[in-house]
Amino acid sequence: MSKAFTRETDNDSDDQDDGAALPPLPAGGKNYITPAGYARLRAELLQLMDDERPKVVEAVHWAAKNGDRSENGDYIYGKKRLREIDRRIRFLTKRLEIAEVTDPAVHHGRDQVFFGATVTYAESSGQERTVTILGIDEADSAQGQVSWISPIARALLKGREGDVVRLVTPAGAQEVEILEVTYPAPGS
Repeated sequence: MSKAFTRETDNDSDDQDDGAALPPLPAGGKNYITPAGYARLRAELLQLMDDERPKVVEAVHWAAKNGDRSENGDYIYGKKRLREIDRRIRFLTKRLEIAEVTDPAVHHGRDQVFFGATVTYAESSGQERTVTILGIDEADSAQGQVSWISPIARALLKGREGDVVRLVTPAGAQEVEILEVTYPAPGS
């Protein structure tokens, strides 16, 4: 049988970073991140490189010894998983290289909104919401965290308690009032 029929595809799309999972950084923008977010990304990178990748390499090596690779599910899955791990390692390495660690605790006690602030605001409908402004690699909307490049964060940044700011969304513009601004205490 020809090698062309048994060889895995070398599709370049497999080697591209998984940047679709997270929004891209603004052109010329910085990758702001909190010390805790940086530590989480670094821990994930080290866990992938020191623990998960060696285990998958060992499994692929074992599966390769079992003969016909074209019908060997362990080998095929292992190679696919290895590509996913390598893609994530490249992504994390690039993001950590350009990360600018910013500690929000330096603003503790201030009433102006900067990176790392937890902001409670009231929408024009009267509904109150609380968000924490974090880096794009660490924000989790399910936990009330938003990226510093999100529309709400951009509207709130540089505002102060009591200010009314204009939030532009696809549904239209609305005004929101900043009710409270808090930062983590130094050393926490």
